[in-house]
Amino acid sequence: MSNEHKILDLFKTKKYITTKEVENVGISRRFLGFLVAKNKIIRLSRGIYTLPNELEDDYFIIGNKSKYAIFSNLTALYFHGLCDRIPVKYDVTVKSGYKGSLQKNDNINLYYVKKENFELGLTTIETNYGNNIRVYDVERSICDIIKNKNKLDLELFNKAIRNYYYSKNKNIIRLYDYAEKLGIYEKVRNTFEVLT
Repeated sequence: MSNEHKILDLFKTKKYITTKEVENVGISRRFLGFLVAKNKIIRLSRGIYTLPNELEDDYFIIGNKSKYAIFSNLTALYFHGLCDRIPVKYDVTVKSGYKGSLQKNDNINLYYVKKENFELGLTTIETNYGNNIRVYDVERSICDIIKNKNKLDLELFNKAIRNYYYSKNKNIIRLYDYAEKLGIYEKVRNTFEVLT
């Protein structure tokens, strides 16, 4: 089987492939450029390719621009069903000191967090296109919007807090555990005391 056919075979089980996946099957990344030139595949972003006429999954593309990118705040809450507005700008959290391509992207709100809290509440979720992305869980996202309240749309903030408060799936113990680790325990407590 030719390298071209091996690469095209990778698309039988997924809509996107990465340079790393191609190299993992023993093919040089140069063949990707060859297939792009022949219009057999499309380069969506650095290291991410798809077939022509395939819809772009912005979440997957952004999430693969950096191994340190985690969807957070209102974008994460949108995935968890607590925010009903489709994000126009994506909220992404990275480690403090991050220097990378996400900083140059105008449709991303970057949030920075200390290394020790970076993976607190990390989970994965499937996008509408069937791709897994890294996202914070509900409780971590609620902590983040309380911490970043001044940077967010107040109406979306209030609605997300109310939706969480009245949710049957909330985990208050986890919420306060995260709040303590993030140093915002009092802010979280005060936010929810108003609703009780």
